[in-house]
Amino acid sequence: MEVRRTVPVKLDVSDSDANLLSETIDEFLWAANYVVGVASNGDWVETRASKLQSLTYDDVRDATRLHSNHVQSARNQAVKALKSVIATWKRGEKASLPTFTSRFCEYNHRNVTFYDDYATLSTVEGRVTVNYVLPDETRHTPHAEYLHSDEWEKTGATLHHRNGSFYLHIRTKADVDTPDLPENGTVLGVDLGVKNIAVTSTGTFWTANEFNHWRREYEKRRGSLQQCGTRWAHENVQSVGQSETGRFEQYLHRVANELVTEAIDYGCSYIAFENLTHIRENIPEATWQHVWAFRRLYGYVEYKAAKHGITTTQVNPRNTSRRCSSCGFTHEDNLGNDTMCCQKCGYRNHRDYNAAKNIGLKLLRNQTGAEGGAPVGVRLNSGMLNANGLTSVPGLGRAGVHAESPRL
Repeated sequence: MEVRRTVPVKLDVSDSDANLLSETIDEFLWAANYVVGVASNGDWVETRASKLQSLTYDDVRDATRLHSNHVQSARNQAVKALKSVIATWKRGEKASLPTFTSRFCEYNHRNVTFYDDYATLSTVEGRVTVNYVLPDETRHTPHAEYLHSDEWEKTGATLHHRNGSFYLHIRTKADVDTPDLPENGTVLGVDLGVKNIAVTSTGTFWTANEFNHWRREYEKRRGSLQQCGTRWAHENVQSVGQSETGRFEQYLHRVANELVTEAIDYGCSYIAFENLTHIRENIPEATWQHVWAFRRLYGYVEYKAAKHGITTTQVNPRNTSRRCSSCGFTHEDNLGNDTMCCQKCGYRNHRDYNAAKNIGLKLLRNQTGAEGGAPVGVRLNSGMLNANGLTSVPGLGRAGVHAESPRL
């Protein structure tokens, strides 16, 4: 199974080479924005890469000093962003045409060469050598695991320039042996929320107390610094943002590792999340930090689970909280503050746990009847739930933080 990983590496760059890299990024962003302008000239937005190649390639080459591969990469970035905007329009939502402002530049195997502790990058005036700033190689880091391993092939990179420093996000891939899974596996349903960052159909809760505490603390720090209005305060606001991101990413990696372990322990071959496209509508109390955390957590689980042959997917979250996972009765009166109490059959349990089981059942119902690979049940802490609401009790049954009530 092919698995891909991206390893961020800070770069040590001389002042003269830094100027060349900065100029290359400037011209790359200009090229991408130029393609967007040509593609959206008039009522029709062009997204065919071949068509935009013929419309823009010569102009960009004449107007910039970019390597031909940079010109093509800029076009590809524009096409990708335009397609995303059009997909938003098709959902009936508003979105502006893309504008590239974040300082980055794409590299492929033709304009970057990787070595053990440095790389050479094409710029607007030839190649420059950039040295890696690496941690101790004896430590268990992504650099030691992917960057310095002969098993992982380096396929390209993205150069980023932020806060005065350059970073190279190196893309790698490898064929990884995954454990044999049954053709028809089981589903681990995962519900996301503000009070509990994640709850599984096996009854395990990951509280969001730590996340919410530090979110409030960082907001206070930013607010206090922004009131100062000085350059020092502005620079420290950026530092606070970096510290916040680092702390939250570490926290989300830990939750993702435990979620994947939960799926492995229960023999699940699917992990089902609620669809994140309209997550703010489904969870109105969620802040932008929560939405960011949900998306980042899903991404972490997706690539960590793939290494074990587990598929991660999303399902429509409609009525997953209001629906009784025992009898299927759906009504808004089923919901309390933290409890789901079915008005029809009397089943009572935590609303997030009930939603997690329903998310697993959504995938089960979507795939039952399809040819091959259909899950046969949703894994619970006390057994397994199938599409008909029946349960079986397998030998494996590790209790989670929150246990299922006796009545199913």
